[in-house]
Amino acid sequence: MIKHVVVMKFKPGVSEANIMQLEQGLDRLPGAIPEILSYDFGRDIVHSPRSFDFALVSSFTDMNALQRYQGHPEHMKVLELVRSLCDQIIAVDFTF
Repeated sequence: MIKHVVVMKFKPGVSEANIMQLEQGLDRLPGAIPEILSYDFGRDIVHSPRSFDFALVSSFTDMNALQRYQGHPEHMKVLELVRSLCDQIIAVDFTF
């Protein structure tokens, strides 16, 4: 099993509407991409100086499933939005 973790730091000026658009796009992915076993995301609630603004945690059976997810056209659409909203994106993938 592979756990895929992504944290995002939004650019200054990202609006509530932008974040809601991101959430709606992410919410559609599990129904569109069968490789996704679990998919959780949300906004930071602590707001400390070291906090990022948003996180995504998902699970896949293996690296092949993760790679199919990453290359899926619906994921690519959301990734384009993520890149437009974020100053920094950090990801880590690990087995569990």
